[in-house]
Amino acid sequence: MRNKLVVEIYGQQFHLTGKASPSHMRQVANHVDEKMQEIADKNPKLDTTRLAVLAAVNIADAYLKLKQEHDEILHLVEDEEP
Repeated sequence: MRNKLVVEIYGQQFHLTGKASPSHMRQVANHVDEKMQEIADKNPKLDTTRLAVLAAVNIADAYLKLKQEHDEILHLVEDEEP
């Protein structure tokens, strides 16, 4: 089952479709919007495209750091198992 949802990110409406719950899709959209707003507050002259790319880079950076931590924890747990 695919869910459809209209969200607003940085003042623009987007139609999202996905298998995730509407609540999760809304949370993702809110995270992107917040990141774009945060960057825009610090760099008011950036256009929307650059804001979106910088938000994507920041979100990807956070994801990769968390993934690395997760992988390290899994490795530690695997090493401790008999």
